[in-house]
Amino acid sequence: MLQERVENLLEEAFHENNSLFLIALNINDQNHISVIIDGDNGVTVSDCVAVSRKVEGELDEDEIEFSLEVASAGATEPLKFSRQYKKNIGRTLAVQTNSNKFEGKLQQVSEDGISIEWQAREPKPVGKGKVTVDKEATIAFQDILEAKVVITF
Repeated sequence: MLQERVENLLEEAFHENNSLFLIALNINDQNHISVIIDGDNGVTVSDCVAVSRKVEGELDEDEIEFSLEVASAGATEPLKFSRQYKKNIGRTLAVQTNSNKFEGKLQQVSEDGISIEWQAREPKPVGKGKVTVDKEATIAFQDILEAKVVITF
């Protein structure tokens, strides 16, 4: 009952600001509601406050006792939805599949997966030494175990 009510309130909040979307919703046995959101243009503190007020304002604490936490997806959290990938085009991702690890710049996102590019040092075809070569991989979403944005300073 509480889960469904909170989901409906979140849908209303995201309808009011359609650049925001839900990453995770958890409600524990003590009615602690934890909401993780992301946005096409990032998430501001005022976005979190607006979502929090929408949920908190519509739930009656006299009816049910609860606590509420609304937060943005952290910079080091894995990407889960294609919408998150799209907003990170041009950034470097670390992608783990069943068989490989890739680290490269996200070039494009399709319905089925992503394309990343990177440079690698490989032995020269003839002679000693190495050359820098451009590499590219297209990875289906179903093959991605985990993908994270690589943060550089």
